[in-house]
Parts: sequence; structure tokens; C-alpha cells
Amino acid sequence: MVLVRSLLLTAGLSLVASTALAEPLLVEEAQVRAVPPGSQTSAAFMTLRNPGEQDVTLVDADSPAAEVMELHNHEDVEGVMQMRKISELVVPAGESVTLAPGGLHMMLIGLTAPLEEGQPVEIELRFDTGESQQITAPVKRIEVSAEGHHGHAQGDAHDHGDHGHGHGEGHRH
Repeated sequence: MVLVRSLLLTAGLSLVASTALAEPLLVEEAQVRAVPPGSQTSAAFMTLRNPGEQDVTLVDADSPAAEVMELHNHEDVEGVMQMRKISELVVPAGESVTLAPGGLHMMLIGLTAPLEEGQPVEIELRFDTGESQQITAPVKRIEVSAEGHHGHAQGDAHDHGDHGHGHGEGHRH
């Protein structure tokens, strides 16, 4: 009887531990854009899928590959596409959000070393609950179609100085 109780207790703790360790999001097709040597910025793209029953809110990201990471979106401002920093990204329960060139994406600003194609980049996703999730995204060459999107064409280092949010020393993590 003691053995049965012990086994049930162990099984119960294992179930609690596995539930507590479940990742908030399923991350698919994660990749970081390959950029020319000397570039100070790159971008990360992926699909974030929320299999849960509650919305998940991404509020920050961090990577040893960059001094700063920011969540960004492109907006049409009087007919001109402009990149804007956003404070959060909500992934609704049971749905997916795609981060792609010309839309939502994560900027890597102040690259700490050149990004070489095929190299894995560690990224930590941080949520409004205080939880975080580690992912790895390989560096890939990403092509944008001719009708593509302003700001992240292959090889474009893209200066963010004119977007109304500085990336100065006070912005480091």
C-alpha cells in the first residue's frame, strides 16, 4: 500500500511538473535574416502558435546575438510604409501569428558578431506573465518579392534612426 501511494504521488508530481514546464507557444519556421558583414541590424521571423485556451502576450525578446531586440510592425502612414516599435504582441488562444518581412517581426539591433548563414541564434521570448521561452533560429538568406516590403530587402541594413524611437545606450538590456 505504501508503494502504491508513493507511485501515485510520484506520478502526480510528474504531471504537475510537465504541465508547469509546457511552453506557452509553439514556434514554427523560426529564422534570422542573413545580412552583409558590418550590418548592425537583422530581423527574426517565425510563426507563433498558441495551442492554449488563453491568449499569450509577448512583451519582449532577448538574444546574445544583439545588444537589443524589439518587436516591430510596418504601418502605412499616408501611403508610406514605416516600421514602428510595438510594446506587445498578442497571440490569441487557439490561433497563430506570423512574423514575416513587411509585417510583424523582431529586430536584432547592435549585432554582437557577424551572422553567418546556418548559424543558430538563441532567442529568449518574454511574456507578460513573467514566463520566458528559449528558441533557436538559424540564420538564413531571406528573399523578398518585387512587390515586397519596405525596410528589409536582402542586404538592406536599414537604419532605424528616423522611426521616432532611439536605440541609444539607455536602451540596452
